Amino acid sequence: MMVAQREGADGAEQREVKGGVGSKSLPSLSYLQRWGASMLPTLPVLNVTILRNVVLEPIVPYLRYLSWQEGFNAACTFGGYDLVLQDAVGGAPGLLNESTDCVLVFLRLETLSPQLAFGFAGLSAETARQEVQRIREAVVATIAGIRRQTSAMILWHSFELPLYPALGTIDGQRPGEGQTGAVRELNDAVADALHQTRNAFLVDLNRCLARVGADDFYDARYWHAAKAPYTLQALREIAFEDMKYVRALKGRARKCLVLDCDGVLWGGTIGEDGLAGIRLGTAFPGSAFLEFQQEILNLHHRGVLIALCSKNNAEDVWAVFDQHPDMALRRAHIAGARINWTDKATNLKEIARELNIGLDSLVMLDDSAFEVNLIQEFLPEVTVIGLPAGRPSDYRSILAGCGLFDTLTLSVEDRARGALYQIEAARRQVQSESGDMESYLRSLEMALDIRITDDFALPRVAQLTQKTNQFNLTTRRYSDEDIRRLQERDDADVVYLRYRDRFGDAGIVGVCILLYAGETVAFDSFLLSCRVLGRGVERAFLAQCLARAAKRGAVSAIGEYRSTAKNAQVREFYASSGFSAVRDESQGDRYRIDLVDAPPAGDVFRIETDLV
Repeated sequence: MMVAQREGADGAEQREVKGGVGSKSLPSLSYLQRWGASMLPTLPVLNVTILRNVVLEPIVPYLRYLSWQEGFNAACTFGGYDLVLQDAVGGAPGLLNESTDCVLVFLRLETLSPQLAFGFAGLSAETARQEVQRIREAVVATIAGIRRQTSAMILWHSFELPLYPALGTIDGQRPGEGQTGAVRELNDAVADALHQTRNAFLVDLNRCLARVGADDFYDARYWHAAKAPYTLQALREIAFEDMKYVRALKGRARKCLVLDCDGVLWGGTIGEDGLAGIRLGTAFPGSAFLEFQQEILNLHHRGVLIALCSKNNAEDVWAVFDQHPDMALRRAHIAGARINWTDKATNLKEIARELNIGLDSLVMLDDSAFEVNLIQEFLPEVTVIGLPAGRPSDYRSILAGCGLFDTLTLSVEDRARGALYQIEAARRQVQSESGDMESYLRSLEMALDIRITDDFALPRVAQLTQKTNQFNLTTRRYSDEDIRRLQERDDADVVYLRYRDRFGDAGIVGVCILLYAGETVAFDSFLLSCRVLGRGVERAFLAQCLARAAKRGAVSAIGEYRSTAKNAQVREFYASSGFSAVRDESQGDRYRIDLVDAPPAGDVFRIETDLV
């Protein structure tokens, strides 16, 4: 889907409608109201509960539109006005239950504590401390009350810092002093309480405020008339920020940033201007491109794959990467490249195939309207960010603000992902030089570490359930809290697989969740990273999990396949692994195997495990 650039608050509706995934240029409210529910009924429901002490109803169309872009039909339910603590602590099964996906909490200080918000200068130090403590206790009780009723993601919106502090210029001059210090203390307390609660996060409204600007963020008239403090522009910015968390939770975060070169990574045309003539460096205008590259490197270090798709002579482009003194990106940062004169739609397909990821995992950045429209036309699965030609000073903020790559955790495997793809290229080179597949596999010296998930592995295990799409038999998404609850169950095993070979350690790349009922075990989830496929790892992992089930007394196993748009390659996995199809149309594709017939793990692996 195309991503247009941001319009002003009063931008023409026709132009605004072009805003796509990752764009803050959302349709106008009038358009959204006409758009209504006509495009949503066929999508899976995303149940959103909103607890608040202010009026927020106009945020709903933005939440629904952004959810639709990610493939969900958001159903938004509001708690009673200023009944947040009562709904959380007293119980509200109609609002908070196990079908809830996300809880948005808005406790605005102006309603929660008028003393701190409006009368701070008249408070004694002791009274101010008592009021801060009262609010801290209310926050902790509210979070605990929500979590007792639902395991849904909690998105708590922070208290906004005062625009005009009560003590004027001396307010907050020293840490912890004044009204500013009190609000910061409260936000720190909220952040700490959320950190102690699984699947709970602080949404920083002060960032939203800074991006929009105070004059466009607040509406004082509607605040006094209806307790509705935020403008529509503010609400769509908040909805956009919230969707970053939902996108990550639901496995919709993108995995690969694909870049054009001329006019994007540097100013000018390398084939015409030469190495010394392109604009790139610490002085304007080259500084804008250098800053943009530094933002790309931030994504690289967060585990985002970086690829090139450029109409150019390959030797010219690589000369810039290898020789230009001000080039922040280097050849080692690039996981895949198509630098040729073939159309970009074809090249993007090849990049996705080479990296073994779906087209909908790609985000393409290009400053050519022709290329943007071509990709949008022929590859609608790819998210395209059209950069404004001639305005490189905007590039960094456009990329940093899109939110398409945001995740809920940052693991060791994420930080090493770029290097892992370089290692994979070395493996492919060895494979091409091997006489046969068995010799190649043995030459890898593969080692599998298969274990019951502990607290150290838990975040990565949850992340894999959220991000893995292709080799994923059921595509069930689990938060950290969900995995912890499964860990604690006597009738469940949460198993992880770590892979390494003579080229390096790929980290945790596989997850299996087993559920026991009498003498039968069911595969709730079975998934592997695409990086380790094609080596028999999946068969060895399956064999070890079946052996674990047998040790626990199971005599048969049930495997389930739930079809998605991305996992067709594993449709026959259970059937090809010795399972027999179970005909039960009400429960989808199910397969059964007697554990005495379980397949062996194979002899090309060195396996270390605590399962058996």
